Amino acid sequence: DACPETSGHLTHFGQRPMASFTPSHLRSWLRALEENGLAVAYRRVIFAHVSTVFTAAVEDRIIHENPCRARSVKAPRLDPRKVVPWSYDRVSAVRRALDDRYRVLVDLAAGCGLRQGEAFGLGVEDIDFAGGTLHVVRQVKLLGGRPVFALPKGGKVRDVPLPDSVAASLTAHLARYPAYEVKLPWRTLDGPVVSVPLVCRTSADKAIDRNHFNAQYWRPALLAGGVKPGPGNGMHALRHFYASVLLDAGESIKALSEYLGHADPAFTLRTYTHFMPSSDSRTRAAVDALFAEPSRSDGP
Repeated sequence: DACPETSGHLTHFGQRPMASFTPSHLRSWLRALEENGLAVAYRRVIFAHVSTVFTAAVEDRIIHENPCRARSVKAPRLDPRKVVPWSYDRVSAVRRALDDRYRVLVDLAAGCGLRQGEAFGLGVEDIDFAGGTLHVVRQVKLLGGRPVFALPKGGKVRDVPLPDSVAASLTAHLARYPAYEVKLPWRTLDGPVVSVPLVCRTSADKAIDRNHFNAQYWRPALLAGGVKPGPGNGMHALRHFYASVLLDAGESIKALSEYLGHADPAFTLRTYTHFMPSSDSRTRAAVDALFAEPSRSDGP
């Protein structure tokens, strides 16, 4: 039986026996998926599931070869477009358009690189104002449409620098909206209940639901700020802005990777290498600086 993710997209195959499939059948099916307007990432998932089924059939000696692995059958390829960071003006425009209760979320994402769920899960005890540090130790995530507390993505807790400007924003926010103890299960819906004095919460003193926030607050703020809603313009765009600011200022990929909570600095490099100052510009500047100085062998 096909898995739920793929079953609705296999009618193109009909009742054809597995042994009768050829690479041309797979190519035709992939074209049909593309013509139906399915996202590339989703088509990749479907293709992977179908290929797994054929691989199992090979191992069970039902068929000799997996047609998905033919050289003429290409898995859907993700769009290789580079990340384009938002401008400061765009960040400011969207921030101004947000409800006052949620503006500090922009500061946490654009000024400290927090993911959306991490900003939702920030507790007041996680802020070290004296040391200028944020301790990123949890997120709010949805399981079956219900919120739970959990570790950050990949289980990777981290400390990030807290700029004075973001600290001032947090102080002002907490003066208007004092932290409130919110109780949620930890990791699973039946996990132990954990109480956290959240920095950001709804007007009903509940943890922020990302689906409701994105639809009712983030999308209207984008439109009011002159930004088209859609891929690339979610709150994650603020992390890209943060990365662009740090790299432009000369921060290292290793440090940026740690601040963003990436498991591998190589991923950070692949994602943001085009944000880094041009190496040829640095080379010209370095050589010019050297040759602009009088040689030690020259006389006075």
